[in-house]
Amino acid sequence: MRTVHAVVIADTHLRRDWPNRVLPAAAERILAGADVILHAGDITQAEHLEDLRRHAPVHAVLGNNDPELAGVLPETLELDLAGVRFGMIHDSGPARGRERRLHRAFPDADVVVFGHSHIPWNAPGEHGQLLFNPGSPTERRSQPHRTLGVLDLADGRVVDARIEVLDDPA
Repeated sequence: MRTVHAVVIADTHLRRDWPNRVLPAAAERILAGADVILHAGDITQAEHLEDLRRHAPVHAVLGNNDPELAGVLPETLELDLAGVRFGMIHDSGPARGRERRLHRAFPDADVVVFGHSHIPWNAPGEHGQLLFNPGSPTERRSQPHRTLGVLDLADGRVVDARIEVLDDPA
């Protein structure tokens, strides 16, 4: 059984006019071990997408802060990794009704990856779906930590789904 190690990231908000904003060292270490990277939007510029591709193939969707990537990235994406069906979207809408809304949008998905809120989310949705928001590795906003997600996949199932805290020691 070969396990696919998917690193899930969103809301990186890296911008060339903010040169001091970079991914934390802990995020770079986790990305270095990825077989595939899923980015759920707000990457902002093509060069940052290329930086991620140094680590592994990248599947990404368009975020609301990605005007430079309009026409390059899709608003939604469906893909299969290791027999696990994924749906991806940046903004899942309000928390109320999210499970039903995402199931309607991606009825065949085993896992729905989303971003936008910067709130890490790893919880069941409707009809056995896993709803997964990795949070943000750069802007924790009201959250206690900067985060990203890791999904280990094998034989058509999610073997492990976890949120990784990226707070580098001071």
